[in-house]
Amino acid sequence: MAKQRFRDVKQGKVTVQHSETEQPKHLKRNYASAGSKVKAFLTDSFMLVMPIMYIIFYLVMGGREGFAEHKALGWLYILVPLVIVQTVFMFKTGQTPGYRAYDITVIDESTGEKPSLFIIVFRNLSAILSLFTFFGWILMFFRKDSKTLHDLLSGTAVIQKPMPEKKPKTDAKP
Repeated sequence: MAKQRFRDVKQGKVTVQHSETEQPKHLKRNYASAGSKVKAFLTDSFMLVMPIMYIIFYLVMGGREGFAEHKALGWLYILVPLVIVQTVFMFKTGQTPGYRAYDITVIDESTGEKPSLFIIVFRNLSAILSLFTFFGWILMFFRKDSKTLHDLLSGTAVIQKPMPEKKPKTDAKP
């Protein structure tokens, strides 16, 4: 196809054909807002992290004093089960309880499908790294797609879950 001159296109003499394949896939995605992601994080904090912390504090470490003496080991005991639990939730459904509450899900950016187990594990481990650097989480407030550092590293995206199509009701009277 010959290259069109800008003047011809502007004056309407030639129309430019845009096909569906020319648009990048990431422009079609309905990315989750930073607010939804923060609310889902807070929900997960209370539903997943708090029970784990309670078990580690009082059953494993023998109380707050025991945790205070061995903070690094205590946080390791908290973060390892958290990564495992989050990985299981995300591998099964693509959502944690907080993500489910706000109708958001994790997808592989390149395929648009649920990520593989390796990608989910890598994403969750990167999320802990992002949490300690704090920059990784702040990044979502400055990006249009609200991606965090661990989303960028793992090639994932958090999107609004598509609403199921409603089937029209039929009045079937006997």
